Amino acid sequence: MGFVDYEVDGHVAVITINRPKALNALNEDVLKDIEAAFDAVDLSEIRAIILTGAGEKSFVAGADIAAMSVMTKEQGEHFGKFGNDIFRKIETFPVPVIAAVNGFALGGGNELAMSCDIRICSDNALFGQPEVGLGITPGFGGTQRLARLIGPGKAKEMVFASRNIKADEAYRVGLVNAVYTQEELMPAAKKLAGAIAKMAPIAVRNSKKAMNDGLQTDMDQAIVIEEKLFGGCFETEDQKNGMQAFLEKRKVEQFNNR
Repeated sequence: MGFVDYEVDGHVAVITINRPKALNALNEDVLKDIEAAFDAVDLSEIRAIILTGAGEKSFVAGADIAAMSVMTKEQGEHFGKFGNDIFRKIETFPVPVIAAVNGFALGGGNELAMSCDIRICSDNALFGQPEVGLGITPGFGGTQRLARLIGPGKAKEMVFASRNIKADEAYRVGLVNAVYTQEELMPAAKKLAGAIAKMAPIAVRNSKKAMNDGLQTDMDQAIVIEEKLFGGCFETEDQKNGMQAFLEKRKVEQFNNR
């Protein structure tokens, strides 16, 4: 993976987009490498993933405009589908994904962050969907996820007026969960990922699926989704160990993902 680094620390994987000279901008090769990194995740061992960008300026500054500038209508649609398919894979990935946004998250960068479950950022982060200023719409889910995350009114303001927001406003409107200094960002991401990794993995995965699937339907159907995933936990070793430990007033030493 020439543009993406993949590291494992215990049950946590760190995926770093490493194209700092281009501010980690997305082209087809970078997108392929991101997909390959997620395909390489060993789900029997990895319980949380951190996604970040190399350097201190940019998470992902956007899609590669030079590459897009010569695309035809058909090529544009293909590129949009290519990116959307990968971001949807991240959004529905079985284990939680934390975006550690370390600078610019513009266009495809904001869209990539929004495909993650949780977003935290550095205090120099900048978020936006500047595409209309280039004569295009957001193409990797920006018109859909942004409105779902921060509400249609604010999302339309950001998209229609190509208005960027800084870290403090991103926190205020709910786009990110927390803001840290550059130095604090990765330790905070690793601490959160570590806390997730200590929980019962099957229960965490089922919780993610219940939330993701339930949000796509009405409450009556969503409750049924939850019931089935809740029930599924009762055939796991981790559920038996977790409840037995609670009854014996002790902590679970380790969940075994079974």
